[in-house]
Amino acid sequence: MMILDKAREAIKKYRLIVKNDKIVIGISGGPDSVALLYLLNSLKKELKLTLHIAHLDHMLRKESHRDKAFVERLAQRLKIPITTGQINVKELAGFGSLEEIARNARLGFLFKVAKDIKAKKIALGHNLDDQAETVLMRILRGTGLSGLTGIFPKREIADFQIIRPLIEVRRREIETFLKKKKIKPRLDTSNLEDIYFRNRIRNRLLPLLEREYNQNIKGVLSNMAESVGCDYDCLNRLACKAMKRIGAKINLKKFLKLHPAIQRMVLRLAITRVKGDTRRITFQHIKELEDLILNRPVNSVVDLPKGVSVIKEKKCLSFYRR
Repeated sequence: MMILDKAREAIKKYRLIVKNDKIVIGISGGPDSVALLYLLNSLKKELKLTLHIAHLDHMLRKESHRDKAFVERLAQRLKIPITTGQINVKELAGFGSLEEIARNARLGFLFKVAKDIKAKKIALGHNLDDQAETVLMRILRGTGLSGLTGIFPKREIADFQIIRPLIEVRRREIETFLKKKKIKPRLDTSNLEDIYFRNRIRNRLLPLLEREYNQNIKGVLSNMAESVGCDYDCLNRLACKAMKRIGAKINLKKFLKLHPAIQRMVLRLAITRVKGDTRRITFQHIKELEDLILNRPVNSVVDLPKGVSVIKEKKCLSFYRR
């Protein structure tokens, strides 16, 4: 199947795009985002799309300014408006991991561009290989059902939809597509180094698994993410309904009647309500909350990451910022 057909199929399957959509495309200058740009531009007339390029320079490499110049030339060639930005991620390194800071900075920039041009959708170039790497990383670090869902083809964050039309396209297909079109994207040389966990997965572990265990391991991991994602969505909906019944302060009597799988999702939803997400919340944290409910006396407290605490009251479990 041609790469454009695969993108069309993913767009239809996951309902990523409808006619007359205004879309911000996050373009780094690398192969994935450049391929995404050309594919969406090919669908522009067919779907009556309004496209806008957004490029953020993280200033992590000396040559990063060349990425900006490359993306600006692409925008000029395709006659697509562009917004660029710059942030020194290294200067913010003391506030968390470099990867997390860069990700948050990028999302913040994309949200601002989308808001400024009144767009509701932001397209990113994640592909099937990225999906496989993400799932494998989370397995090795330890994860629950939510982590096994990998990268969502479509996700709503802060009133915007993040869409990924290339999520079922393999990296080698993207490279072949660009080569045939005689497009030479920018290459981030840091991706070749094994200093990051993802790079070691990509450059060493996945090739070993393909060679020695399953030559379609990337497809297997991607299919698993899709399957688990469907199951997770069902459980999440059930947990949301349960949350409405047991209240913002979790009624312990009603909570204990739930299936253990729903109980754990309810705990995660309660954490998200206070913290905004469940990043850095591990399986051990959930086990500690279960122990709090079942074994510890009234007024016992469990402290969670990022300033969230949970207190066991006589009839309820309360989550709050400490």
